[in-house]
Formats: sequence, structure tokens, C-alpha cells
Amino acid sequence: MQQARYEKRGPVPQDVIEAVTVDTPQPGEGEALVEVLAAPINPSDVLTLTGDYGVLPPLPAIGGNEGVGRVVELGAGASGPEKGQTVLLPIGIGTWASHVVAQAKDLVPLPSEADPKQLSMMTVNPPTAILLLNQFVNLDEGDWVIQNVANSGVGGYLIQHAKSRGLKTVNVVRRESAVASVEAQGGDVTLVDGPDLHKRVRDATGGAEIHLGIDAVGGAATDHIANCVAEGGVVVNYGMMSGEPCQVSPANIVFRDIALKGFWLARWFRNASREAQMKLYYDITKQIASGQLKANIAAEYDVSEIKDAVAAAVAGERDGKVLIVPRH
Repeated sequence: MQQARYEKRGPVPQDVIEAVTVDTPQPGEGEALVEVLAAPINPSDVLTLTGDYGVLPPLPAIGGNEGVGRVVELGAGASGPEKGQTVLLPIGIGTWASHVVAQAKDLVPLPSEADPKQLSMMTVNPPTAILLLNQFVNLDEGDWVIQNVANSGVGGYLIQHAKSRGLKTVNVVRRESAVASVEAQGGDVTLVDGPDLHKRVRDATGGAEIHLGIDAVGGAATDHIANCVAEGGVVVNYGMMSGEPCQVSPANIVFRDIALKGFWLARWFRNASREAQMKLYYDITKQIASGQLKANIAAEYDVSEIKDAVAAAVAGERDGKVLIVPRH
């Protein structure tokens, strides 16, 4: 079997990870051997390689936090999915590999008829998008929401979920070449970021009040979103793609009472009940299986091509997610 392993962290993520070949293990008591079908490369995965993420696994480690596989062998006393069943892999197990061994009871059965590549992206981005829309502001049908990095995985899911709720979206991107793909996903308004963003948003929405802004960039881009939000509104930050701290002007905080809040999916999981977590993933699974939720896929790589895959995930001018799809 192959694994994408790293023994150190560094500023160039593709330089610290490499594909290694090891013996395929036999599942032990209560365990299952799972053939990995697909695993995405998320921004959090890249930050884990550089050492900049909020939680870092001990070294050496196998890359990849989420993915989908198929059970190929069960150890003695294993209870859970049967052989041949498509399953959701436990978060943080090291999914950039051809095979993983997991406790059978921790594997969540998924519909085998659904696209495993789409299912492989369900653990991080879809719940983030849904919770960003649901947790901070009470929104009614017809209300507007504004987000930046709208061409990202989270951005695409947010557009789709907002549309299913009857919400309208202003979608901000950082380059003109990203506009078409966002519009194709159903965004109501798509604009390129800039200091005059609030003026263009006002014109595009007819002066509609926007009470929720979502930011994944940080730096001056946070204040650009804050400028677009109505008095007393909320800006939620969930990323720092600029590498800079969030900037919000005193005028927005003091005179317009704009609140800046943060969201981290891992924290939500720590605080949410098991019932709330299962309901969220049950709903996401149904929507992905039916095609209601889906993400663009930019490229697919085998585990042996992990350096190229990570480099592609880090590079700009990309329309969709980079996936590790092992060649079995």
C-alpha cells in the first residue's frame, strides 16, 4: 500500500511530504481494512503541512483529514459495515493513502450508488458552509448574504445551500477569471474584490440590507466585507487566505456596531451534541447523493503523485478541489 507521509513541517508544503510504500496491514480485533476511494486536499491540510493550523498531529504523520473508502476486509469481532460497503473515514485518520485501517465501529456507511468523489468532500466544507449560514444571524427567505472566496469549496456549497433556503448571495472573488465559475454555480451577484466593493454591492443589490458577511481572507478584505454589511450586522471569519490578521476599521466597529466573530468547525464539533452532528451529516449525505450539493473537481492524483497534488492545491487559478484518487 502507499501512504503520503511527512516527518517535518515547512513553508513549502509539497517539499515536506512524499509517497512511501509499506506492507498492507491485516486488520486486528474489531478493525476494518478500507480501500480509499477518494480524499480531498483542503486548505487546512496545507496549513497542517506548514505548521500553521490550529491543531497539529504528532510527527511522523500521514496527510489527509477526510475521505471515503470501501471495506475490503474485517478483523475478528468487527461490528459495523460489511465488506464492500462504501464508508466515511474517521476525521484525521490520514486519508492520503491507498488503504487505511480503522475501528469498524467508527466507519459510517454511505450510499454505495452515490459518487464517492463527491462524498469524499462532505466532512469539512459542506458543514462549514451550512453552519456559517445557520449559526450567527436569523435569515429569512429573500435575505442577502455576502461572502468572499466564493470560488472555494465552502463558497460553492454556501451558494447552493443559500439557494435551497431562498437566500440571495453576493459573491466576492479575487480575480476576474473566477467570476464565470461562481456564476455557473448559481450566485446571484459576483464581484471582484476592491476598496470600492461596498459601492458596487449597493448598486448590484438595489441598496438591500445585508446582515451577514462571511470572510475567509483576512487583512483588508475583512473590512471590505464589513463595509457592505448593514448597521448592527455580523462578519464571520473562518480563514486567513491572505496570511494577514483581520482588519476592521473603528468606524465599522464603533459607529456602525459591526461585530466580528470567528468560526472553526472543530470547535463546533466539540460543543455540539451527537444528535446534532448526526442530523447534520444525514442531511448532507442526502443532498450529495441526490445531486443537490456538489463541488467542482479541478484535478485528480494518485498517492504516488502527492507532491504534484499538493503543489496544484496550493497554486492559484484553480477551479475546483484537488483530490487524491488512489489507483487500485
